[in-house]
Amino acid sequence: MHPIDQRLAELGITLPDAPAPAANYVPFVQVGNLVHISGQISQNEAGLIKGKLGEDLSFEQGAEAAKRCAISLLAQLKKAVQGDWDRLDRAVKLVGFVNSTPDFTDQPKVINGASDFLVAVLGDAGRHARSAVSAASLPLGVAVEIEAIFALK
Repeated sequence: MHPIDQRLAELGITLPDAPAPAANYVPFVQVGNLVHISGQISQNEAGLIKGKLGEDLSFEQGAEAAKRCAISLLAQLKKAVQGDWDRLDRAVKLVGFVNSTPDFTDQPKVINGASDFLVAVLGDAGRHARSAVSAASLPLGVAVEIEAIFALK
């Protein structure tokens, strides 16, 4: 078993099938050695994780929603590398969008849910540059959406 799959299993995570696009875009594009993964929205086995941080959800709930986005990012990445984790070099950048009230200022704590998860699974290769920004609303009312760039070997 590959160390990434082993670490996911240790964390009790089973990657879902890579989510299909919901509109006119592709789930990922590879340019050179970079894989750009389209925004993944917060969802789990029960469905979409909806709500507005600072109104409906705590930052802890938002961090869990961000972690779920990171799980979908890894599912897309696994599809991009055709299941060959040895092709992965590192995470490069995350851009996280948080559906939040105007006075909510803990966007970084929310997106830490994704960042911490990637480091837990990928180790130092999971460390990345990042932006965490507020949004007045997100598609389908979800709490979090995150896009990513990964480097391949």
